[in-house]
Amino acid sequence: MQIEQLSPAAQETLAAWHHILERNAMEELDPLLADAIVFRSPVAHRPYPGREAIKLVLKNVNMVFQDFTYHRSFVSEDGHSVVLEFAANVNGKQLKGIDMLRFDAQGKIVEFEVMVRPLSGLQALGEEMAKRMAPHAAVLYGESAS
Repeated sequence: MQIEQLSPAAQETLAAWHHILERNAMEELDPLLADAIVFRSPVAHRPYPGREAIKLVLKNVNMVFQDFTYHRSFVSEDGHSVVLEFAANVNGKQLKGIDMLRFDAQGKIVEFEVMVRPLSGLQALGEEMAKRMAPHAAVLYGESAS
């Protein structure tokens, strides 16, 4: 299925996502995200709830990935989800992955899930992200920072 089969609102969100990603301007994500957004990482068991968590993770992973490129996209039959296939390098390890985004009726992202392979690439990604995310556990898990 083609991107044009996404709802018009989801198409606008996806175009904005690509523009934000190119500039690593994750602070501009708020208008694209549903209030109850959930991010699922390939290296974490628990999902990360909320806008602040997803912005933190995506800002950092965009700095960890080298030579990041989207290759293909697939749209769900209902027009509310897209899968974006990508390739990148992390510390000399090649990886391939997918970003799975689900949109609500207003075109806002309600779920963002990432899957990565092979294991060597996933491990390199996990190691780099663990270094960056360790001080931010409260934000990642939607807990109070008090």
